[in-house]
Formats: sequence, C-alpha cells, structure tokens
Amino acid sequence: MSYYISKKVDYTFDEAIEKITSKLQDEGFGIVTEINISNTFKMKLDVDFRNYRILGACNPGFAHKALGFEDKIGTMLPCNVIVQETEDGKCEIAAVDPVASMMAVDNNGVKEIAGIIKEKLQNAIEKV
Repeated sequence: MSYYISKKVDYTFDEAIEKITSKLQDEGFGIVTEINISNTFKMKLDVDFRNYRILGACNPGFAHKALGFEDKIGTMLPCNVIVQETEDGKCEIAAVDPVASMMAVDNNGVKEIAGIIKEKLQNAIEKV
C-alpha cells in the first residue's frame, strides 16, 4: 500500500499551488500551514533546493469528528499536501494517504473518516 496519492502536472510551480489550493477548497479543506522547504533549506543550511512546498490541509468538520474519536489524532493532522518541481520540468502534487497513515489507529470511527478524507484528497488531485 502506498502512503501517498500523486499526480504530475504541466503547470508552473505557482500555478500548481494555486490549482491544488482551489481544488482542496472545493472539497472542504483550508490551508492552515505552509512550509517553503526551498527557503528553509537556504536560510538554515545554505543549500539550494528545488521548489518544494508542504501545504497543511485541514477539513475542520472531519478534524473535529476525528478528535472526538481519538484525542491524540491531532498528532497526524493536518493532511500534508506537497507541490514540488521535478527533474523533467514538471510539477508533482502529492498528498498523504490518510488510510495508510491511520492503519495503527484501532478505532473504526477514525478509519471511516480516513476513508472519506482519502476520497476527498484524491478528488482534489485528480481535478487539478
């Protein structure tokens, strides 16, 4: 089982971020964190790195339900979605597979939510 869902696109890096952010919003997610890996590596390590951004996507309604089932589930939130430039000049969008990441959680309510969130993340990525 793969731990992520991904798709390569022909958009520029900035366009890919804009498009996935919009499609995630259509599925009820907001971006609550954004980590610019390229800038962080340059500032902290003085290393040049390709464009790579981690978007923390959260669907508040489902996050609330999941926390009602498991109070420590916040250690696995938000859902990380990455946008990165690839060697072939394209961009790749990838998201964590919540079903795979929640396999260790022995709670049927959480597993059900993970399945719904996986479907929503897949929908967003497929529509980019």
